[in-house]
Amino acid sequence: MSRFEGKVALVTGAASGIGAATAALLREEGAQVVGVDVRGEGAELLHGDVTDPASVQAFVGDTIARHGGIDIVANVAGMVRFSHVEDTTLPDWQQHLAVNLTGPFLVSQAALPTLLERKGCIVNVASIAGLRGQPYTAAYCASKGGLVLLTKSMALELAARGVRVNAVCPSGVVTPLIAGVAKTIPTDADQKLMERLMAPNGLWVEPVEIAEAIAYLASPAARNITGTTLLIDGGTWC
Repeated sequence: MSRFEGKVALVTGAASGIGAATAALLREEGAQVVGVDVRGEGAELLHGDVTDPASVQAFVGDTIARHGGIDIVANVAGMVRFSHVEDTTLPDWQQHLAVNLTGPFLVSQAALPTLLERKGCIVNVASIAGLRGQPYTAAYCASKGGLVLLTKSMALELAARGVRVNAVCPSGVVTPLIAGVAKTIPTDADQKLMERLMAPNGLWVEPVEIAEAIAYLASPAARNITGTTLLIDGGTWC
C-alpha cells in the first residue's frame, strides 16, 4: 500500500517548482491532492491567494467539501527578491511577510479543525535563510525566520492534540522562481557575501528532493517528529 492511500493533501504554491513536485509525489503515493496557486485554475489546481483570508477559507472549504477533510497541509507558496536593506520598500517588506509568513499561518489556521479531527500534519517550506543571515534579503530572512518559529510554536502547542508541524529548510533550489530572482541581485553586490549562498558541496537542490522531505515528514514514519527544521542545504549550515 502507498504511504498516503486514503489521505487528503492540500499543497500551496503548486503551479511549479517545489509545490508542483510535492503535489505530484503525494499523488503518486496514493493521496488525493488539491493544489492551490495564484496562477491556478481548474479542479486539481485551484486559484487561491494565501495572503487573502477569504480566499484561504474558500479553498480550504472547497478541499474539505470535495474530499471530506484534510490530512496533510504543505505550505509551499513563497517569494524572494534581493535588494540592499536601505532600498527595501515597505510594500516589498510587507509582501514577503504576507506570502512567506502570514500565508502559512492563515492556511494552517483554516485547516486546523479538520487536521485536529483527523490527527493530520503540517509541513512548512522555510529556508536556510530563516536560520542564518543572508545578504541582500532582509525581508526574506525575516519572513522565513518567523516561519521557523511559527512552526516550532504550533508544534509545541498541538503535539498533545495529535497534530504534527515541521519545516523543511532548503538552500538554493532550482525552480522557475530562482531565474527571476537572480535578476534582482544588486549589481554592486559583495561577492564574498554572495559566496555564503553557495553550498559547500557545490550543488543546487532539485525540487523533488524537497518534495521527498515533505513526504517523509508527512508520513507515518515521522510520527515522532514535530517541531523540527530539516535542512537540505549541502552543508551550508555546518
